Amino acid sequence: MSTSAPAPAPTLPDPAPGGGSALDRHFKISERGSTVAREVRGGFATFFAMAYIIVLNPIILGSAKDMYGHQLDSGQLVTATVLTAAFTTLLMGVIGNVPIALAAGLGVNTVVALQLAPRMSWPDAMGMVVLAGFVVMLLVATGLRERVMNAVPLGLRKGIAIGIGLFIMLIGLVDSGFVTRIPDAAHTTVPLTLGTGGHLHGWPVLIFIVGVLLTLALLIRKTPGAILISIVVMTVIAVAVQLIVGLPDSGWGLTVPEWPGNPVAAPDFGLVGQVSLFGGFGKVGLLTGILFVFTVLLSCFFDAMGTILGVGDEAKLIDKDGNFPGINKVLLIDGLAVASGGATSSSATTCFVESTAGVGEGARTGLANVVTGGLFTVALFLTPLATMVPSQAATPALVAVGFLILAGSVRDIDWSDFTIAVPAFLAMVMMPFTYSITNGIGFGFISFCVLRLATGRGREVPAALYAVSAVFVFYYAMPALGLT
Repeated sequence: MSTSAPAPAPTLPDPAPGGGSALDRHFKISERGSTVAREVRGGFATFFAMAYIIVLNPIILGSAKDMYGHQLDSGQLVTATVLTAAFTTLLMGVIGNVPIALAAGLGVNTVVALQLAPRMSWPDAMGMVVLAGFVVMLLVATGLRERVMNAVPLGLRKGIAIGIGLFIMLIGLVDSGFVTRIPDAAHTTVPLTLGTGGHLHGWPVLIFIVGVLLTLALLIRKTPGAILISIVVMTVIAVAVQLIVGLPDSGWGLTVPEWPGNPVAAPDFGLVGQVSLFGGFGKVGLLTGILFVFTVLLSCFFDAMGTILGVGDEAKLIDKDGNFPGINKVLLIDGLAVASGGATSSSATTCFVESTAGVGEGARTGLANVVTGGLFTVALFLTPLATMVPSQAATPALVAVGFLILAGSVRDIDWSDFTIAVPAFLAMVMMPFTYSITNGIGFGFISFCVLRLATGRGREVPAALYAVSAVFVFYYAMPALGLT
């Protein structure tokens, strides 16, 4: 989600000629101007950028209780999270042939933990996630989802892409500790501050700052493997710092950079298949149950839509008409991923915006996903090892890629036409300011329809956008109508 633009983003060197192998032909590596080496590096970069979900998703889901007071087992949640991420990412790579990795969606897991589970049992809540996935696949099968995506004008698509760039940059800044949230108890109108108490201090923040500078320097010098090199180098430095200084675990956040005593852990598949498809309706009633499914559906539908458009644009997979060839397969796999997440009790699985880390490394095909999915598969047995990369070493990639997305998209927005410039602007700022891709798309769509109508250009708006905007209006009005 132009006038004169900033200096163009650094470009990667031309790939070596393709060898015409079966691998090359299946993934169209040479056709898309990539190489096997780039795809492998991209797969590693994406995995390290999103590996935090292995720790974070079990924390979010494991901390909540259902209506019977039951909590999900943390070890089983780790297995479910990794298993689903591995399966869906591999599927997207082999069948969808795009470098878009998938894992449990942040935001959706919070909805499941805080809105669904307290009103029903965990199997009931996950059953509603599965139903949302079925609806997504139905929308794909009928062609509605593709029509909605193709109806979005180019300028608004670019605004969505920029919004995602700003959003992932903010994620990087917050997860690294460079920017921190100010608790409501602080009695201040300022929601964020630099470091802690307005000051930067501590080794973790220094690791992040050096990582950002290293990543940008390597990118500007067009160094192959820039992002992955930075992640590996800063992880090694972080491990050395922790070994020498011995910082408390809380100083690093979720992941402490230290060698695990035993890097091997046996997976526990106890949560897989623990689903009740329609049990939740008996607990909350038909209308409330439908609204719960709708809430999960809306978040999954548009979060994935924004990510697919943003990553696809950055990976140069969008054609000259602004369309995404083969998008139906990608959308169908995304719907299957939502249902798969519910079936394993890891919550709805969706496309991860951190895939831009791999794209920034040069990934252009599904081979990068095969690498990322393979690493998740290995992580089933090496979870302690996979989670030793601290966020301060991985998040510099998000900051750098956020810049690359911004620099590559802002010039394509017609800033002289306010009916497109204003919606694009709202889409790009609402994502980081509300911490939600869905909200950015919603406000962008609604404002686009309203402004085109206000200027007498309502007929230029595709019917699909009017329909989706009406859905968003209803969604935002639900609390006022007493429907949540």
